[in-house]
Amino acid sequence: MADKGLKVGFNNPAFVQDDDPVQLRTHTQKDPDAISSVGNPATPASKESKILTPEEKREKVAILKNIIVISIAFTFLFTSYNSMSNLQSSINKVDGTAAQTALYAAFVFSCCFLPSWMIRRLHEKYTMAACMLCYSTYMAAQFYPRIYTLVPTAVVVGLGAAPMWSAKCTYLTKVATIYADLVGVSSDVVITRFFGIFFLFFQSTQVWGNVISSSVLSVGVAGENKTEEALQRCGFHFCPGDASGDNSTGNSTDDIPLWQRYTMSSIYLVFALLSSLIVILFVDSLSTFERKAPSSSADDESTLKLLAKTFIHIRHPYQVLIIPITIWSGLEQAFLSADFTAAYVSCGLGVYMVGFVMICYGVCDAVCSYLFTPLVKAVGRVPVFTLGALINLGVIITLRYWTPTPDGLPVFFALAGLWGVADAVWQTQINALYGVIFPGESEAAFSNYRLWESTGFIISYACSTLICIEPKVIILLVFLLLGILGYYAVESLERRGGLTKDGEGKVVYIDQLLFGKD
Repeated sequence: MADKGLKVGFNNPAFVQDDDPVQLRTHTQKDPDAISSVGNPATPASKESKILTPEEKREKVAILKNIIVISIAFTFLFTSYNSMSNLQSSINKVDGTAAQTALYAAFVFSCCFLPSWMIRRLHEKYTMAACMLCYSTYMAAQFYPRIYTLVPTAVVVGLGAAPMWSAKCTYLTKVATIYADLVGVSSDVVITRFFGIFFLFFQSTQVWGNVISSSVLSVGVAGENKTEEALQRCGFHFCPGDASGDNSTGNSTDDIPLWQRYTMSSIYLVFALLSSLIVILFVDSLSTFERKAPSSSADDESTLKLLAKTFIHIRHPYQVLIIPITIWSGLEQAFLSADFTAAYVSCGLGVYMVGFVMICYGVCDAVCSYLFTPLVKAVGRVPVFTLGALINLGVIITLRYWTPTPDGLPVFFALAGLWGVADAVWQTQINALYGVIFPGESEAAFSNYRLWESTGFIISYACSTLICIEPKVIILLVFLLLGILGYYAVESLERRGGLTKDGEGKVVYIDQLLFGKD
């Protein structure tokens, strides 16, 4: 989920949405300029390396063990969830995409109210384990996919997603701070390193999950003989109501044999359950290390106070300008997983090819997420944002005029791979941008990020079964153009000295600029 938020230390695609305010506030409170354009610490380590005692060495190994174990647990969980999510618009059609809409609506609610409440009561370890079990309900619903099984379990996933990601981010950030104190290096460096390790594992989930789905779905498939008339209804001319296999319930359970559905669902359910079990059995409680962790006043901040700060922050001029590109981030991820897979891959080739094409997307996304970090450091943010916009624009134009056919197999992989390259730009750099342009306001800023990206997911999934591909592509194009223009406006204002500030040095909000101060 996606997510899809905090790639390369700052976000994960997907659900996004899983950023840790503590991490960014650590940078900004010390020195607003201590973060480069991609979130790399610009200052050297402030502490000297030291010789560790045997006890400290054991603690260091234990911390690294926990980072690896958590990464493996999330890999199992999202190997199942991401792959099943990619297939919803192809194997469950109306009911599957309705469930995805409900999921992200519940996620927005959860982001506002649940993370702090759950973490205070269950603490980080058991919050992660409990919320991972929420995903198991959705996997179990795939055995009998109906609107009354998929939607409620999707809501359960949405409610559990935000506390799970918040607990993960809090755990990694706190043990990174302890680890930095042990070895005598800057906590900024260790936090980035630990999140990098996590996403090295996490980004591989698109590969493993789709290998499983493709292997199962391709058994006994010699290739589908699609008529020219059927292919003409694919791609840009695709409408959900015209899809073959639809019935009065909006499901397509007959599109694949039941044994294939049950096999995939069983594997993914086991993976989801295993992820929770791994956390319970092998992850140490934070209290094991927390005697050395610095206290944070943010932990005591009430949920309602943070919610109020989130909506007040919407008045920030920069936030207004980057709302379109943040919505775009959710739209483009949902479009690929729901609309591209159904209208182009499943319609043009067959549902068994969805996993293979998405593997190409996942590999390109993961590799470029890593490569863009040094690239932005070398050339700056603007060229990389521009590259992402141009790639997406080129793919959208291609989707407008290209009719998917089995003869054009390489095109499917090329388009998915290019979309993955562009997605790597948005998932790594939009989050880094939030950290740079809102120093000292990370909680409210990243709450807005989760809110608006989730809005993009909701728009896309809500429209998925209601309108045809043609208006969806137009919506994508509009938000891409508005988003990149808003981003350019932010960069232009920054280069001209930033925003107007009052006598106390605080940014003047947009309503005050338009209508004057109260």
